[in-house]
Amino acid sequence: MQAVLLIDFGSTYTKVTIVDLDREEIVGTAQAGTTIETNIMDGLQVALAQIPEPAGGWEFVRKLACSSAAGGLKMIASGLVKELTAEAARRAALGAGARVLQVFSYELTAQDLAKIISFLPDILLLAGGTDGGNKDVLLKNAETLCALPSSLPVVIAGNKVVSAQAAEILRKRHNPVVVADNVMPELGVLAVESARMAIRDVFLSHIVKAKGLDKAEEFLERVMMPTPAAVLSAAELLAQGHGSELGIGELMVVDVGGATTDVHSIAKGDPSKPGVMLRGLPEPFAKRTVEGDLGMRYSSEALVEASGRRLTDYLGWSGDKVADQLSLYKEDPWRIPQTEEEAKFDVAMGRMAVDLAAERHVGTIEVAYTPYGATYVQHGKDLTPLPVIIGTGGVLLHHPDASEILRGAVFNPGEPTSLKPQNAVFYLDKEYILAAMGLLREVAPQVALRMMKKYVVKQ
Repeated sequence: MQAVLLIDFGSTYTKVTIVDLDREEIVGTAQAGTTIETNIMDGLQVALAQIPEPAGGWEFVRKLACSSAAGGLKMIASGLVKELTAEAARRAALGAGARVLQVFSYELTAQDLAKIISFLPDILLLAGGTDGGNKDVLLKNAETLCALPSSLPVVIAGNKVVSAQAAEILRKRHNPVVVADNVMPELGVLAVESARMAIRDVFLSHIVKAKGLDKAEEFLERVMMPTPAAVLSAAELLAQGHGSELGIGELMVVDVGGATTDVHSIAKGDPSKPGVMLRGLPEPFAKRTVEGDLGMRYSSEALVEASGRRLTDYLGWSGDKVADQLSLYKEDPWRIPQTEEEAKFDVAMGRMAVDLAAERHVGTIEVAYTPYGATYVQHGKDLTPLPVIIGTGGVLLHHPDASEILRGAVFNPGEPTSLKPQNAVFYLDKEYILAAMGLLREVAPQVALRMMKKYVVKQ
């Protein structure tokens, strides 16, 4: 047996998946609490001990890991115009698997610096200006960032004419400073791949050690990427295929967690009906959004607030009854539903998280009036024809009513401007393997693809 060990060092749990490459099967999965504050290997060994060893013990041909431990990859992005280079920088950071804490535009102020200090980001992404366009803001912001009290890793992805000069300025205070291609070389043109790869390289070379993950690298080959990047990579592979092995086509992945709900779409998102005009920045084919106020436990109060009357109407509960249930989660974020009513509340919370996260991820359509009459204008992705929605995350995997939760991602005629999928089929990542398959893609992409087809099952 060619056994491959795939590990996700999560913020709460360390999840282990062992794969038999020859048979293209999962040998076992397990999880244990992540022990980042002591030695991260402790939790890993506890998880591994839950999977029965073969005679003679494990002999792994590969040992790979991803991580969202110690807060995951936390980033701040800065650009010139809020709707242009600043937004392009945000998308590059999200695509690299980061949790974007703040996005700044125009010249950084003393108040902005104070926020950066308080957020303690892992990496700062500095953009600004198209190639040959505005030079001053990138250089000015580089000078301003030198006033920070401690060194930060910085990735520069702005106007190529002055990127090297900005890097020289920043290296007086910060290390490492890496120059990537401009995230917006021309107006309306996104080019985020170089910045994504630069962020990943800095994560591997510097952030892994800073978070105590280097203790695991004596046992592993290496920590390869942030966990959200692994999930996005798996989704891309499943959608697009590899070589002669076909993918399943355009899809959406909804990952409902205790603190956030992530949505990934692998789709063009062009207008599905004639006569619709696109406005705003072009959307990436592989898009990820993170909703930090939509979580099942740590963000439960924010989720209830964001859902407003949707939650109480869905449940048929009073506000006081919802508040009572929330207090239980506040006392014990690990709480598993103990009664039928608590289970009903979990379904409702999951449904609201999926509903709101999908609503924020997809595009919108509106009527615009011109001298020649009314026309339709689309912002963002039109995902109405999307055929597949894949659910993952604890509330979906451990609840018998996963389809009821996933229906939150489906088009609602009562909200006709939100371009959610209309007739998608639901699938479930039953074994919680998407992050593991994103890792396996790095060494055996066709095996990873065939395994996802086998283990990601239709509801």
